[in-house]
Amino acid sequence: MQQQSTTMTAMSKEMQDCVEACMTCHSMCEETMSSCMQMGGQAQMQIMRALMDCAETTRMCADMMMRRSPMSAEMCAMCAKACDMCAEACMSMPDDPQMMRCAEACRRCAESCRAMAGARM
Repeated sequence: MQQQSTTMTAMSKEMQDCVEACMTCHSMCEETMSSCMQMGGQAQMQIMRALMDCAETTRMCADMMMRRSPMSAEMCAMCAKACDMCAEACMSMPDDPQMMRCAEACRRCAESCRAMAGARM
């Protein structure tokens, strides 16, 4: 009987970068939600939903990668989709610098998550 190793393998550089992108995106979405709440209005409600979905998904995705969940690749694929949707929602307000910073963080995270979704974890 082969003894199983109890130590986890180190995270790859790509996975570390993806976790960092997820956490940066999570923080940016949270900050943008606060900004959005101050604006009010019906248009912001759709953006708020996208921000909330993205913030939760990115946090969960980072957590799952850090604990080496066997569902990480699927979660990264879902996270990329949530980030893409949030970036699009933020882009609907191109004159708002906070929205543009959030859209950029979402796009970076989506790209990193797409790469991780296709990688063997």
